[in-house]
Amino acid sequence: MTLHDLLFLAGAGLLAGVVNALAGGGTLVSFPALLALGYPGLTATVTNSVALWPGYLGGVLGYRAELRGQRRRAAVLSVTAVLGACGGSALLLLTPGRLFESLVPWLVGFASLGLLAQPWLRKHLGGEEGGRTSRLVYAGVFVGGLYGAYFNGGMGVVLLTVLGMFLHDDLHRVNAVRAMLSLVISSVSVIAFSLFGPVHWPAVAVIAPASLAGGFLGTRVARLMPPAVLRGVVVVFGLGVAIALAVR
Repeated sequence: MTLHDLLFLAGAGLLAGVVNALAGGGTLVSFPALLALGYPGLTATVTNSVALWPGYLGGVLGYRAELRGQRRRAAVLSVTAVLGACGGSALLLLTPGRLFESLVPWLVGFASLGLLAQPWLRKHLGGEEGGRTSRLVYAGVFVGGLYGAYFNGGMGVVLLTVLGMFLHDDLHRVNAVRAMLSLVISSVSVIAFSLFGPVHWPAVAVIAPASLAGGFLGTRVARLMPPAVLRGVVVVFGLGVAIALAVR
């Protein structure tokens, strides 16, 4: 690996960490970077998933204040996320998944539009009543875990849309739970791919610390945005992700 390659991957990892902390979709930065350097598709996918894990950790650490008082909520939803992530990891390692790949752009696109219509959807679909969370949120988090472990580009958009519909809370606090679930899903992927996938560890060693720094930076940027602005940024970025996935 040349010095140019090292700098290229480090820059991609930093930007991917920032994007994942803001909204999710950093994979669309780091994954193409790995492909551009000649890594095969499956190797690039599993290497990218492992390398971005520190960025998700950085996002959670950056959202420590917003996560206070949400430990039980995050823990319960994390169990569902783990189940979905186990299924997504198995899908990637054991099947070609052509049909699933074709559905990914539509899933991210609908999630982005769903986030835009979040207030209306939350009103009509229900949410937390009497301290209890609608069961529909668990189905949505399971799908988010399945998709995130399989190919996590836009995973944050999917999760934030689901959580925003059913959790009646400030968007920054909801985004903090989204960051925690993203870390949980990524952790399952890291374990599965490290044991059974063709991970290229030198690339991980370059991207991982850069994505950690990007995760910290991204949470600082997100915290400065009013909720309406943050929602708009995620929607625009999510639609961009859907279009990029559709034409790749």
